[in-house]
Amino acid sequence: MEYQVPQFIEIEDKIIGPLTLKQFIYLAGGTGLCVVLFIYLPIYLALLFGAPVAALALALAFYRVNGKSFIEVLEAGFSYYVGSKLFLWRHESSRNPAPPKTPSLAPERRGDSRISRGKLSELAWSLDVSVGGGSVRDGGKPDEISGRES
Repeated sequence: MEYQVPQFIEIEDKIIGPLTLKQFIYLAGGTGLCVVLFIYLPIYLALLFGAPVAALALALAFYRVNGKSFIEVLEAGFSYYVGSKLFLWRHESSRNPAPPKTPSLAPERRGDSRISRGKLSELAWSLDVSVGGGSVRDGGKPDEISGRES
């Protein structure tokens, strides 16, 4: 038995004329608020406050930013503005700059060929960091090891 797979599932259905249900609700809400403003306020105040309400209702109903609806853009902007931000950069004073620590790749004693486990892991870490193409342990193969020509 064959099943029919639905097509165009990301396109909303037109329910009220050429408008989707969301568009109709945004426009009806904006129109209702503008009517209330015109009934209860003098005409110049109603125009002053009604124009931004009408513009917001039209933007919510029809305006898209990079393929996203305007309500999604407003939600992302609000959550960015309200949410906590993580800053990691610290300014160091330039009076006494400390020389950067670089791990030495050579063992401290040349006569002894044994390396402690801590020193070995430090060397492995420095090799992982210095190789730009990834490390062999992470699954990436540098050009020298894999045999590819640059």
